[in-house]
Amino acid sequence: MNNRTKFGLLGKDISYSFSRKYFSEKFKKLGLTTLTYSNMDIPEIEEFPFLLYHKEHEYRGINVTIPYKESVMRYLDEIDADAKKIGAVNTIKVTDDNKLVGYNTDYYGFLNSLKPLLKPHHKKALVLGTGGASKAIAYALGKLNIEYKFVSRRLGDNNFLYSVLNQQIMEEYPIIINCTPIGTHPNIEDAPEIPYEYISKKHLLFDLIYNPSESKFLQKGKSQGATIKNGYEMLELQAEKSWKIWNS
Repeated sequence: MNNRTKFGLLGKDISYSFSRKYFSEKFKKLGLTTLTYSNMDIPEIEEFPFLLYHKEHEYRGINVTIPYKESVMRYLDEIDADAKKIGAVNTIKVTDDNKLVGYNTDYYGFLNSLKPLLKPHHKKALVLGTGGASKAIAYALGKLNIEYKFVSRRLGDNNFLYSVLNQQIMEEYPIIINCTPIGTHPNIEDAPEIPYEYISKKHLLFDLIYNPSESKFLQKGKSQGATIKNGYEMLELQAEKSWKIWNS
């Protein structure tokens, strides 16, 4: 096994991070006292190579969060096939010969978190947002043979505008996934602008947000009888997948 001891999370404004807390606790539980996990908080992606300069010999693995999941790709030596298709990387392995290899474990975390909740009528999904996170979600939906449409404020390929969502669309797409940061702490009263009155017990609402554990989006769905789930288990699953990659 690689004997390097450093791990980190690359992102911007990440003073609170799931990854640092999760891995620090994991290292403690496993008695891996030499391992450390720190936040690599940079204002611009261009600083990434300088951050690693002379230090790549110390790092074994790096997680990547918003807004750098796409822009970090140009600094990598290799990109795994799934991550290439998705167009976003959230896990970097530093090899023994200091190559940076990019992977995407977001789609794996989401797929395995959503799967147990799926019922036979869950054949179509609305993906709210078109950022880096939504790409991994769309890829996972494709693997599950679930048709999807993005929902965005701007018209684009394969998407609906929020303003056109009506009863017919809401009934046709019983899975709704929030990939936007709307509703994250501290703005817990905010929710994506969709017509919640057309949600029923046939719906499944999944929010990538986990803080608060029940976002306004999920609360509104729950009050209409929908099945709901937040992003916490997805994060745990993708973190464990990252750990496997770093130690393989």
